[in-house]
This record gives sequence, C-alpha cells and structure tokens, in this order.
Amino acid sequence: MSDEYLMAVDAGTGSVRAVIFDANGGQMGCVQKEWKHNEDPRYPGSMDFDWKINWELTRSCIKEVLAQTGIKAGQIAALSSTCMREGIVLYDAAGKEIWACANVDARAGDEVAQLKRIDPNLERELYTESGQTFALGALPRLLWVKNKLPDVYDKIARIGMFNDWIIFKLSGVLAVEPSNGSTTGLFDLKTRTWDKSIARRCGLRDDIFPDVMECGTAAAKVSKAGAAETGLLEGTPLVVGGGDCQLGTVGVGVVDSNEAVVFGGSFWQYEYNTVTGKCSPQCDVRVNCHAVDNLWQYEALAFNPGLVMRWYRDAFCAEEKRLAAEQHTDPYALMDKAAADIPAGSYGMICTFSDVMNYINWKHAAPGFMNFELNPEKYNKVTFYRAIMENTTLVTLGHLRLVEAATGNRPEKIVFAGGASKSGLWSQILADILGLPVEVPVVKEATALGAAIMAGKGIGLYTDIKDTARKLVKIENTFSPDKENREIYEQAFGKWKAAYAPQLRLCDEGITKYMWLAPGMSGT
Repeated sequence: MSDEYLMAVDAGTGSVRAVIFDANGGQMGCVQKEWKHNEDPRYPGSMDFDWKINWELTRSCIKEVLAQTGIKAGQIAALSSTCMREGIVLYDAAGKEIWACANVDARAGDEVAQLKRIDPNLERELYTESGQTFALGALPRLLWVKNKLPDVYDKIARIGMFNDWIIFKLSGVLAVEPSNGSTTGLFDLKTRTWDKSIARRCGLRDDIFPDVMECGTAAAKVSKAGAAETGLLEGTPLVVGGGDCQLGTVGVGVVDSNEAVVFGGSFWQYEYNTVTGKCSPQCDVRVNCHAVDNLWQYEALAFNPGLVMRWYRDAFCAEEKRLAAEQHTDPYALMDKAAADIPAGSYGMICTFSDVMNYINWKHAAPGFMNFELNPEKYNKVTFYRAIMENTTLVTLGHLRLVEAATGNRPEKIVFAGGASKSGLWSQILADILGLPVEVPVVKEATALGAAIMAGKGIGLYTDIKDTARKLVKIENTFSPDKENREIYEQAFGKWKAAYAPQLRLCDEGITKYMWLAPGMSGT
C-alpha cells in the first residue's frame, strides 16, 4: 500500500475537515472549513444543524484535500468518519433529512421536566442501563420534536449521528456505531446496541433505529452520486468510524483498560478506559462505549476552558496579541512565558468557571475571580491568566477522583492532547496537580488519525487496533510532577471546592447567573 492512503472526515462542533494519512500515520494534507449551528429565535437554546450547507462544506473539503495533496482518488484505499457526539439527524422513509440538531442543543427543557414527571426515578434508572442522563442525550430532543413538530415526528423513519450521516451521504447506507450511538441514551451499554424499551418508557416510537455496526467495520462503498459530488472514486470502501473523543483516544494510543487521556480544547474531557460498562451509583459521571471492541469509557467534562482562555486573551491581552503579530508567534506563548514566573497557587487566587461534573445535577456557577489583593505586582493580568489554567486543572483533578471513586482505580499516567497541550506550562501544571506523569503526543489531529486507523482496519490493512495505535503514536514530551507544587495544589483544591459551593447557591437564589445549566434543571 505504498502508494495508497486513508482519508478521515471529521465533523466537529466548529468546523469540518478532511484529512489524508499515509499507512504509517503521517499526515499528508488537511482542508478545514468553519461552520456554525444557528439558534432558531423561536426556540431559545436551540442549535440547528443545516445539512444542506454543511454537506456542501463537507464535500468541498474532500474535493479540495485531494487537489491540495495531488493524491489521486484511486489512491484513497478507504475513508472513515468521526464527529462531535450527541448531535442527531432524523430521516424520512425516502432517506431525506427532515430535522437535525448539534451537540449541546438545549431547547428541550420542557421535555426534560415532562420525562421527570413520568417517573421521578426514570432518569436514574435509565442511567444505570445507558450511562446517560437527560442533559445531553437524544431522549428529550426526540420528545421535543414529538411535542413541537408533530408532522416531522410522524415522518421519522430513521435516526443517526453526524459521522453516520457522512457515510450515508457518500453511499446511501445508514448504520450507527456504539461509540457515538451510546451518547443518545438509547443504547444498552452492555450489549452495545439499541434498547427499544428505553424509547417506549419515554413515550417515544421504537421503530426508528437503524442497524448497528462496530467501529472499524466496512459498511458501504462510495456511490456514483457520492463520487460525482466529492471527487472520490466510485466503489471506494467506507468504514464505520466513531465519536470524536473515542477515536481521539485511539489516535493518541489510549486503547487499554486503566489508561486515560485529557483532551484540552473548548471543553476539557477526561476519558478513562474500563473493561466494564458498569455505571457510577451516584449518577455523577458519564459512561460511553469505546470505539475499541469490549472497552468502555468513563467521561467527565469541564465546560468552556478553551473558550474562557480565548475570552481572557481577547478582553485583556491586546498588547500580547500585538507583540505576537510582530514576532510571528502565538499570544498564548507570550502569556505562558510570563505566567511561568508566577508561583504555584497564583498567590492564593481562586476563580470559578467550570465545576466538577455532576451528571445528574449539572450546573456551573457564575464566572468569577476572588481572593486577590490590590497589589499589582502580584495580582496582575498574568496572575489571573495562570489562575484560569489552575482552575481548569483543579477541575480535572476532581474528575480523576470522581472516576476513581466509581471504579476503584486510577491511571498510572495521563496522555494530554488537544490545543491546550501545546502549552508546556499547562502540561506541567496538569502533572503537578494530578500528581501523575503527563505525556504529550506528537500528533495534532488525534481524532482524524483515529478515524484513519479505523479505515485501515476496515480494509484489513491493520489487523489489531491496539497494536496499530501504539505503533503509530509518538510521544513528544513527558512532564513529571513536582512534589512541592503538588502539596500546594492539594491545599488549593480543598479551598477551591469550599469557595465554589456558595457561588452555586448564589445562582440557585437568582442573585447571579449560571455559566451553564443543563436543560430542564431548576435553580434549586
């Protein structure tokens, strides 16, 4: 296969990209296009997915990456897909899209309340079977369509996810896989397939579920129409991909039980692999099917760290942005260099942004900074910047302990990937706070690489996903925890937890506004 390549199509929250890899995991080219998921003004909290515009962007990425690299369509040995989790597409009997929403669509607050009225214990019962609550899953959204758009609801023939939608658009074949399908809340974790009884218990139809295929299964071939639209060769194998975090863990080599990765982006995800789909008795952490057979993942999410950092940069770091433009560098790199001189603990500063996940009762206090003095030598914009870094990482410590309480285990090391892992300072803070070695891989397109590995598995190029991932993933840097800093951060974690609790109470009382509140959640 020296002259053949693998293609991955990645439909993310903010963009879609097509990436080509060689058989050794080397990235040959990437074309990315930003997209937006607009709120329908009639439905606050909605995130509509525009399948017409977004398919145009997707197919143009495929066509342009072939042109960019000069790789011929016949050299693409297989294609697989990945995407943001939770987003769903509904199809009619003719295979036409009739409704779709993106991942954190929050329009279904009334329907969450309706589900809870059916049975106050229903959410907990379903969590023990599916690993999901009503916060992000498809159940309230489907009920919303039933209540608000009955004509659309009556026409539903199939439901799918965005990675399945890409394969469907290229071939006309629709099949859902467990890693992303399980995020709907309509899967049985143990059997890794649809549980139709969940739909019935929620007053929903049970006849809209397509076949399930495991990740890495050859599902279809590019159709004549798919080839005409994208420039791919008709008959190119299409392989079932998976959810972005699950394929991301494959792309960074986290493919065995008791291994863990932190993805640092707009959201921070702590992903821990386990050989059982058993859920937490407290219903406080999410459990998904892994993209690897017979493996599951505990997932704990921190909301908005990357967005918080971007806000801080744009609001307060104009000078660093100017200097970075002059020096052809990144403003974050300049801020990191300055923040490295601030001692661990940021002179005792505490900030409230994301909180430790509580999946069954999920909310975040109003953003804020506290416990600083009017001393500009100590408490300046660089200190605030480091405090944001430390806040995010303290949340990750809370997530590590949350999963440890549920499983009785903790990993021996952490793989750190995503945009935040480019920061050596943040990587070191992560090692210090968790008290574990932190490894940063070379690969920058981990999710796409995971999809490419699945494409290779589907055509027999790779026979073992675990071995392949270990061979292809290279570690760029390793950060060892500093013992003294670890002790400082252990004290800071206790103080941060104590300070965060009353901030939530202020939101509950309506004095301040939540940074984020799960659909259907009340203030108390």
